[in-house]
Formats: sequence, structure tokens, C-alpha cells
Amino acid sequence: MTLPADPAELLAVASELLDAASERFVAGVGAPSAVQKGPNDFATAVDLELERRLSTELFDRTGIEVHGEEFGGPELASGTSWVLDPIDGTFNYSAGLPLCGMLLALVHEGQPVLGLTWLPLLGERYTAGPEGPLYRNAEPVPALKRASLSSSMIGFGAFNVDSRGVIRGDYRHLLLGALSSQSSRLRMHGSTGVDLAYAAAGVLGGAVVFGHHPWDNAAGVAQVRAAGGVVTDLAGMPWTIGSRSVLAAAPGVHEELLEIIGSVGADEGIGL
Repeated sequence: MTLPADPAELLAVASELLDAASERFVAGVGAPSAVQKGPNDFATAVDLELERRLSTELFDRTGIEVHGEEFGGPELASGTSWVLDPIDGTFNYSAGLPLCGMLLALVHEGQPVLGLTWLPLLGERYTAGPEGPLYRNAEPVPALKRASLSSSMIGFGAFNVDSRGVIRGDYRHLLLGALSSQSSRLRMHGSTGVDLAYAAAGVLGGAVVFGHHPWDNAAGVAQVRAAGGVVTDLAGMPWTIGSRSVLAAAPGVHEELLEIIGSVGADEGIGL
């Protein structure tokens, strides 16, 4: 792996910049919609401000271009780029629910090699490099151990039953029912970054992510891998930056989740 600089140095710079941006993140909680992006999606003025600020600072400090949620950026399947979500869980952030944060990953040749999840309203920072381990607030987190679905909480992605998106709402509803028959510990947090960071840290046994956006997924994928977890798409194929979903879990839990997904049947969005 050939990166423009030492991964530890890049991680330190990125951490410093996210720390500096955290004060603005906290001050902006409750910001209303400024840009309507779709029927169920919007950005606040703070999203736009933070992306402009962090993109400029990251490029100035590292010489690496940034692909952000709001303004786009370089192609991600090849080369090296930062991938930034300035506010993950925007609905939560706008409503004042503290399950929201800033996500940043360094992606090299279509795979995340650094992952940073900052949750300023919870006082938590998760970081991971290419060799692990996962760190929470600069303290190493024990590697994930083999676990079972029956003893695990599972983060489950949000859905609208009538949605006709890449993975249809009715399919998500079917999967929710199948999972709930095996576990009474399903949780819907409204933040992919929270779900994946908590899966990496062992708070959750796993996370089912229906979204395909790299700015939502890349940081958490790096963290789960660094923690010794298993990451695929919902069809069980190895995850890449072009994958249309994420299934991330502790060993054992991942196998059980994948078996349940297979039992639900086909959906073209996940390739089953």
C-alpha cells in the first residue's frame, strides 16, 4: 500500500482537524434544513460550512483531495482520497438528538484504510488505522470476540415501507420481521456512523446498513475491520467502495445475520 504520507501522521492530522471542528458542530445543534436534497433528506447550513472548512484544511495539510457528501469530489475506486460526511444523522442533529457526528475516512484504491468517527455530543471519538486496533478516545478497544445473535444488540437501518430505492422499503420491512423473530434487541439509531462505530466497539453485535453512500460507510467499515469484525454487503460479498449495502458484525453474529438475510429471499438491490 503506497500512501502520500505515513498513515499514523495522516490520522493525527485528521484527528486534530476534527477536534477543532467539534466546537462548531456542537454550537450548531438544532440547525434547520437549508438545502432540500430529496423527499426525506436535507442538509443544514452547518453541513455546508463544515464540509467547506474541513475539505480545505485537509487538502492544505495533507495534499489529498476530499470527496464530501455535499459537494462531491474525486472518483473513489482508484487513487487516494479523503471521504467526508460533515454531519451524519442530520435529522437527529437538527432535532437535538445526540446520535450524530462527523465521519472521515481515507480511501485507497477503493478500500478505507483510516476511519474516524467523532460524536461530539456524546464525548466519543473512534479511530482506526490499517493494522488496528480500534481506539475510543485514544484508548485501545479489545478486539471483537465470537458472539451469537441471541445475545447481541443489532443496529438496523432506517426505512420507509413504500420506498422504491436501491433496496426497497418492503424488503427492509420483511427483513426486520425475520430478524425480530430471532432477536428482540434490534435498534434503529438514525445514524450509520453510530451503528458502525458501536459495532466495531462491541456495543452492538452488528449493523445492517441499507445505504450505499461511501461517506456514510467507509469510516465505519475501516473500524469494524480494525476491531476484528466481519464486513460484507448484505449478499455476503466482500465490501468495496462501490458496494450498495453493509453487513458488519462480530464473528459468529455475521454468519447468523447472513443466514437470516438469505432466508428472506431475493431483492435486486442486494443481489440475492
